[in-house]
Amino acid sequence: MVTLSIEPLTKQAFAPFGDVVETEGNAPLSINQGYAQRFNGLANIDVAAEGGQVNISWFVASVRPAPIALRLMERHPLGSQMFMPLNGADWLVVVCMDPAISASYRAFAAKGHQGVNYARNCWHHPLLVLKDASAFLVVDRKGDGANLEEHWLSEQLQLGVQSVAS
Repeated sequence: MVTLSIEPLTKQAFAPFGDVVETEGNAPLSINQGYAQRFNGLANIDVAAEGGQVNISWFVASVRPAPIALRLMERHPLGSQMFMPLNGADWLVVVCMDPAISASYRAFAAKGHQGVNYARNCWHHPLLVLKDASAFLVVDRKGDGANLEEHWLSEQLQLGVQSVAS
């Protein structure tokens, strides 16, 4: 049993896996006669392979039992996949370079104002939330082609309850 430590989600730490979607460090544009601010270019939405189109979805996720067992990793070879929390609750992100190598795994604690955009082919765990009925806006690919690869883990990995609380 390998227990992954959880680190804060930062743009620099997550860069090998995709984009952290947040406004920090981005200058807003004043729009709507000064009553709103617009932050552009927060994620690289990459869905056009093999004629794909942008798909916008709403996910509602449930909390998994603690300690959180990691049994499955997935990736999308034809497009990126962006998750943006809508309820302001903190959540977890688990990624790896190679699902067969436990040393390649990274776990991140995302704040409720941070989203992630997994780059095309980035191995990631399905959605992990810390609050039941957590809603997310998801931007990914729709269209023909095989855009889901799953890898079931032979070695059990987990996120410890003590890691999540810190």
